[in-house]
Amino acid sequence: MNIAKMISAMGLLAMTAIIGYAFVVGNFAAEGAWLVAHPWGIVSLVDLYVGFAIFSIWIVYRERSLARAAVWIALMIVLGNWTAALYMLLALNASGGDWRKFWLGNRVG
Repeated sequence: MNIAKMISAMGLLAMTAIIGYAFVVGNFAAEGAWLVAHPWGIVSLVDLYVGFAIFSIWIVYRERSLARAAVWIALMIVLGNWTAALYMLLALNASGGDWRKFWLGNRVG
């Protein structure tokens, strides 16, 4: 479980750094327009959002509160895998080392 925590924490830090860099240096409108104008840019976006949807299914299953799950999913759509890394790190910490609780959350019974 410690390896999973380390990987999710490193992912969270990497995503934080790269999102910060993109906000400071990048031009979201111009670069987004370039991305959706190219077939592989579209493929990348579809791939990304399919991954968000799959991860979001786990969130919905794991969370008892639909409102709480909706907040996490909204964050996923806006902040991408930064949210996935944060959610995973929090779930790992809350599980107390129990993989079953990590995967099932409050549904463990």
